[in-house]
Amino acid sequence: MMNNEILKGIKERRSARKYKDQQITAEELQTVLEAGTYAPSGRGLQASRIVAVQDPETVAKLVKMNAAVLGTPDANPYYGAPTIVLVFSPDPADRLTAVEDGSCVLATMMLAAHSIGLGSCWIHREREMFEAEEGKALMREWGLDDTMIGVGSIALGYVEGKLPGPFPRKKDYYRIV
Repeated sequence: MMNNEILKGIKERRSARKYKDQQITAEELQTVLEAGTYAPSGRGLQASRIVAVQDPETVAKLVKMNAAVLGTPDANPYYGAPTIVLVFSPDPADRLTAVEDGSCVLATMMLAAHSIGLGSCWIHREREMFEAEEGKALMREWGLDDTMIGVGSIALGYVEGKLPGPFPRKKDYYRIV
C-alpha cells in the first residue's frame, strides 16, 4: 500500500533548509494555499487564517522578527525562502482546537508543496512574533483580528541542492492494542 501516491509523498517529504533565490509561481502558491483550506478543522469551522508573504521588504521584516525571538539577530530562520506562509488561529482560550487546526493546515500545505516539487520547512516562534506590538500591527494591516495567535509558518520555495534522506524510523513509534 505504501506505493500509493499520497503515502509515497508522506514518506518522501523532507524539510528544506536552503532555497534558490527565485520566487515560486502564482499557480504554485495558489495550489499550496488552496490545499491548506482543505485541512481538517474542529467541527469543520475553518477558523484558521493563512497569510502568504512574498514582498521582499515584509519577508525581511519577518526574518528580523523571528531571529529576534530566536535570540540570533543575524540568522535567517526561514533559510532564505522567498515565500513565507503564516498560519493564525483564534486564541485557544476561545477555540479549543486552535493550535491543532492550524497545525493541520501547515502540515497539509507542506505535503502539497512537496507534491508539486517545492521545498518547505515548518518554522516556529510565530506565536511570540505576533504577540508583540510589531506583529499585532502587521496582523491588523493584513485584516486579521489581533487576538489571533501565530501557530507557525512554512518557508516555501525551490530547493537549493539535495534534500536529506530520512532518519531511520523508531521501532517503537506506534503500538497496536
